[in-house]
Amino acid sequence: MAEFFIILYEIILPVFVLIGVGFILQKKFQLNIQTLTKLNIYFVVPGFIFVRLYQTELSFSLFSKVFLFIFFYICILFTVSRVFAKIMRLENGKKTTFSNSVIFFNSGNYAVPVNDLVFKGDPFAMSIQVIVLALQNIFTFSYGIFSLQSLRIGKLRAALGYLKMPVLYAMLLALVFNLWNVPLPSFIWVPANYIADAMIGIALITLGAQVARIKIKSGLANVSWSLFIRLLLGPAIAFLIIWVFGLEGTFAQALFIASSTPTAVNSAIIAEEYDNYPEFAAQIVMYSTLFSSITVSFVIYCSRLLF
Repeated sequence: MAEFFIILYEIILPVFVLIGVGFILQKKFQLNIQTLTKLNIYFVVPGFIFVRLYQTELSFSLFSKVFLFIFFYICILFTVSRVFAKIMRLENGKKTTFSNSVIFFNSGNYAVPVNDLVFKGDPFAMSIQVIVLALQNIFTFSYGIFSLQSLRIGKLRAALGYLKMPVLYAMLLALVFNLWNVPLPSFIWVPANYIADAMIGIALITLGAQVARIKIKSGLANVSWSLFIRLLLGPAIAFLIIWVFGLEGTFAQALFIASSTPTAVNSAIIAEEYDNYPEFAAQIVMYSTLFSSITVSFVIYCSRLLF
């Protein structure tokens, strides 16, 4: 039990400090959430993806294993979320936001620092997390935006809209430069690292600012079902996939911990950007982040026992 509280104090609490800073800043200065949203989507997230993928030692074997895990994990979660959404009789727009809250987990501004703290900067563990982050961002800024946009402007225009997202080009450039060992001049690499270093702080402050705007309401049944799937059922599904694939050691631990993180801030960011139940999305992010302090600590503790 002592180890559980050490995990909570040394790994989870630092994340919540920055969320608290964003909360206080929003209450005091009424920050422009739309500006923060665009700053995340069009600037710091692409910069972070580019730098981390460029730095990561990629291998086809590692990438394919992580890809297969994420593919099966998201497919199962999507199916489960749709079943729950149908049972709850959610309308199309809210159903989409609900599903996104389940399948898009916080693999960046939450999981990256957690991974770094849990594995004490182990490059192999971080390379797994970076691949998970890249795949999640591809999915978030492709299907996530498509699913929201198609409700209003049609599927074709929504699909074409994805081509405007800088995350796609940041990822492709990073992969090409990485695989071909293309050196980057310092006047590009230095500012790129500044942007990447800013991502965690800006994203967590954005989350805190979003949380500060939320009005606590009664009737949070839909939110609670999202939390149940994301924080409890999600890690259980991940464990089964890891067991079926026969994964072990650091590889299994990194995937198991990544799968337990709360709903992605980006799910609330794109809901805000495309005006699709943004308050509902933000409530899910807030509560899942809050309760994840306990559930993620427990998963980290279990990962050391199971793998």
